[in-house]
Amino acid sequence: QVHVAESGGGLVQAGESLKLSCTVSLHPFSDYGVGWFRQVPGKEREFVAFIRATGDRTYYRDSVKGRFSISRINRENTVNLQMNSLKPEDTAVYYCAADGRLHTYSLWYRDAAEFGYWGQGTQVTVSS
Repeated sequence: QVHVAESGGGLVQAGESLKLSCTVSLHPFSDYGVGWFRQVPGKEREFVAFIRATGDRTYYRDSVKGRFSISRINRENTVNLQMNSLKPEDTAVYYCAADGRLHTYSLWYRDAAEFGYWGQGTQVTVSS
């Protein structure tokens, strides 16, 4: 059974930093792209960041560019999301997702429905 687990959420003040981690029990882990999504009550889950299986390309939603950084350590089956200069609007439950299938369009990673494996989420709360 595949296990995806997020950690590192918490309560911080605006301007502070947090690092989220995601461990994925998929092998070989280097075959899977990994994304981070977030969701607030009453809204759809939205794309935050993605790193390709090879780790050579990363993608971000516009509102987090320059503040968030996604990275991976394949030997540890881990993907990290470093979040700096946090804002109250970053408050959400953050989810890690992985997928290793061949996708037919180039922006597939922005669509939560394209990911086959999900974690339970970790709460990030940013106070003003």
